[in-house]
Amino acid sequence: MPIQHAVLALLRASGPSYGYQLRNEFKQAVGPQWGDLNVGHLYQVLDRLVRDGLVTRREVEQRRRPDKVVYRLTKRGQRELDDWLERPFVRQGGYRDDFFLKLLAASKLGPDKFATVLQTQRSAYLAELASLAKLRKQHRHDPLVDLLIEAAVLHTQANLRVAEHAEKNAPTLARAETARSAAAEPDTRAESA
Repeated sequence: MPIQHAVLALLRASGPSYGYQLRNEFKQAVGPQWGDLNVGHLYQVLDRLVRDGLVTRREVEQRRRPDKVVYRLTKRGQRELDDWLERPFVRQGGYRDDFFLKLLAASKLGPDKFATVLQTQRSAYLAELASLAKLRKQHRHDPLVDLLIEAAVLHTQANLRVAEHAEKNAPTLARAETARSAAAEPDTRAESA
């Protein structure tokens, strides 16, 4: 995830800032759908940005608190952000999804396990859609958060369609896997002999 570019954007928009302030701005901007931005991870990102010359860091003395570290975007950081914004997002290395790995495992264990995995995942997607509907009501006045929720809804609906497609084709998928396993069996015996 390009969190580092989001941090560069926050620094560009808000000016010099410190870690917890950046974390709060990020959480407020994207809402609860994104998930929590771990402050430890954020500081690792900031350290890399400093190391790469995209951000500077300076300590600001405080009277009754520990010194505060303030981060500032460099010109090189501004160029990196602009370059990143001008490049389209393209998925690298194929499509990976844990659900497909579960389907692979379940298809090896038989039609009953395959059906159970599909039903469990289908129920989870439906619950996720219900949860997203509640979030949408809570954040309907925040256009960026609403857009992220809409993306999550569309993604979850697509996942649900994949699960329904797998369910519809379960007998064919299970037969294909059984045939593949049977064809591979003689090779396995020959290797162990």
